Amino acid sequence: MTAAEQRWEQFFRYGPYILLGLSSSLAAATARPLMTRTELYAAAAVLPVALLHEVWWSRTRDGLPEFAPAGRIHYAVRTVLAAVLTWFNPFFAVYAVLGYFDAGVLLPRRWVYAGLVATAVTMAGSQSGGLPPASATNWVAFGALFLLNAFLALVFARIAVEEAEAARRKAATIAELERANARLEQALEENAGLHAQLVVQAREAGVADERRRLAAEIHDTIAQGLTGIIAQLQVVTGTDDPQVARTHAGRAAALARHSLGEARRSVQNLAPSALAHDELPRALEKTVDEWSGRSGVTALFTVTGTVEPLHDEVAATLLRIAQEALANTARHAAAGRAGVTLSYMGDEVTLDVRDDGRGFDPQALSARTRTNGFGLDGMRHRAARIAGTVSVESEPGGGTAVSARVPLVRHG
Repeated sequence: MTAAEQRWEQFFRYGPYILLGLSSSLAAATARPLMTRTELYAAAAVLPVALLHEVWWSRTRDGLPEFAPAGRIHYAVRTVLAAVLTWFNPFFAVYAVLGYFDAGVLLPRRWVYAGLVATAVTMAGSQSGGLPPASATNWVAFGALFLLNAFLALVFARIAVEEAEAARRKAATIAELERANARLEQALEENAGLHAQLVVQAREAGVADERRRLAAEIHDTIAQGLTGIIAQLQVVTGTDDPQVARTHAGRAAALARHSLGEARRSVQNLAPSALAHDELPRALEKTVDEWSGRSGVTALFTVTGTVEPLHDEVAATLLRIAQEALANTARHAAAGRAGVTLSYMGDEVTLDVRDDGRGFDPQALSARTRTNGFGLDGMRHRAARIAGTVSVESEPGGGTAVSARVPLVRHG
């Protein structure tokens, strides 16, 4: 309840007693010139009835619904009592004026104007010199005052109705806003729950992605190194030439040392050791030369475009993709020649690895190779982590081309 509503509530609770007491005092003070003895006794008899009626209403009004029948009875009885008292003494109109204030509160809308007109009759009679009018002049004054009181009462009633309607609409709007706020709070709570679920899912996805990253890292370092070592040792055990055996044993030892370094590097920061001291073009060139020496396949490395320092993650991704593509060529392609091209193309970098081997059908290739390696699937995952892509073109007997395209993200 607003402060204004609280003040009106106090007025309707205590105002009738104050106005009834004030009008009685004024009537008593003017009793000798305005009232006969009979009128004085009659007013003295009606006043307690009016007081008892107000006491009854004060005890009855609390808890009643809007426009309850008891409210209509109270308004009608009080209007009659006020009119009778005003008939005896015009100053009782001070009490009768209450009819202007609570008609809209006690009466249904279709009865409000009738209540106001009845009150206007009492007020006009008081203002014209009392009821009934004593002369033609009083009757003219009564008629004019009645029209004025009725007009003002109806105008103010109309204003009050419009204000009440506006207040009703405002209350309805506030109620709707409260419901909307409640729905918003519920939605926020649901969003908070969804956010928590998304955080958990993102964390789980990050863990899964890191596991794939570690698996690919191990595959690209230790597994490939061990494969090379095994291949070199097989040559050692299968030859009687001491020179050939020493050569391949040396290569196996070099691969073991390299793989150990890669493993340590992977544990530290998962960055390829080839990039520890060299930029990507030089690291790729060394990788291609070393691979060519191990596999016996002639390989050529080419750089096109303007070389730029790349972000560590971009450089590591491209190097790992090149290593995996060359390892696949050595294992499966039976190629005689291979080529690796690194191209700087404005806002992206491309890596192409080609061979003239036996080729294959990419549509028939499973997500993982028979040796449980990550193969093309691992390359695509690596590229996808940095918003890149990997495509494969191959056909049986026609060689294979692996192309990786990643954004050019500069170092620092």
